[in-house]
Amino acid sequence: MKKTYLLTPGPTPVPPDVLLEMAEPMIHHRTKEYQAYFQEATRLLQLVFQTQREVLTLTSSGTGAMEAAVANLLAAGQQAIVVRGGKFGERWGELCEAYGVRVVPIDVSWGRAVDPAAVQQALAKHPDTRAVFATLCETSTGVVSDVRAIAGVVAKTSAVLVVDAISGLGADELQTDAWGVDVVVAGSQKGLMLPPGLSFITLSDKAWQLVAAHKPIAYYFNLLAYRKAMQTSDTPFTPAISLVRGLGKALRWIEREGLPAVLARHRRLAEGVRAGTLGMRLQLFAAQPSNALTAIAMPAGVDGERLVRWLRDRFGVWLAEGQAELKGKIVRVAHLGYMTEADMLVALSSLELGLQALGHSVTLGTGVRAAEEVFGRP
Repeated sequence: MKKTYLLTPGPTPVPPDVLLEMAEPMIHHRTKEYQAYFQEATRLLQLVFQTQREVLTLTSSGTGAMEAAVANLLAAGQQAIVVRGGKFGERWGELCEAYGVRVVPIDVSWGRAVDPAAVQQALAKHPDTRAVFATLCETSTGVVSDVRAIAGVVAKTSAVLVVDAISGLGADELQTDAWGVDVVVAGSQKGLMLPPGLSFITLSDKAWQLVAAHKPIAYYFNLLAYRKAMQTSDTPFTPAISLVRGLGKALRWIEREGLPAVLARHRRLAEGVRAGTLGMRLQLFAAQPSNALTAIAMPAGVDGERLVRWLRDRFGVWLAEGQAELKGKIVRVAHLGYMTEADMLVALSSLELGLQALGHSVTLGTGVRAAEEVFGRP
């Protein structure tokens, strides 16, 4: 018999009562009953996004909201600055190129966060830039960006700042309104504790002005249509009804705990895993680590992909391997959403045994003990 411990940075575990809510009998979406669920979920999304603006809900993966941002803000031939410090920063550039947008890249070494001064320099050199695309937490590397500082730079220009917060929302601090972040996108399968299938986007008045300045070529992802439907607590197309019901349930978890406490919990879990990593004499890959996940550099002679498979097959512990150029070089441990200190201890103890099984010299218990010292604090 084997239990499954899902400790990946998406999808993440779903609380049992959220699963049960989604198992309730189907209802029709063009009804007051569904609108009540949708209104509640929308209100609670504003709490997590830390915004008074409307948060639009799309039936798609997080990439759908990313594409919606590009398609609605920019037209072919216009220019955008894209911070590329990992696989998902690169995705911003790929989406821009798919819509004929001219990309000015800011390439950052994987494992490091962009220097806000580099964004400032790029904007000064390219004053006709319409949008700056950045990432709160780069899931492929475990790096968190200084979005607050970047927002302060972009606010002084005519450009808007668009932030991918898909894996960082609810784990890393993001004060959308207070920091002046123009556009934020997120997904359901990370800190919001749902299965994949929903994405979210919120826009500032400055961003909506850009949308209004040209006719978006998108049909399904036309944000003007979503904004119009929101006036009657509706969506322009059939929503994922069960997921929206689950969303409300999951967001009420966050509301009860309180967002500051949720962020503090993620920070505590992250500190424990980082301490455990160093306790095993391993290295953290990210120079500026996110509280959503920890990327651990593999020691010489250990293949991260093989280690991830071994942990899954032997213990049912699901971690994430490296992506793209980091395949085999790192493993990623999530501490995101419906996860606890006990989950982190399972991950670290399993890692110790896995490293030993693959021939790496490790003193069993050192990582776990280091994490316990963090978790044992009042």
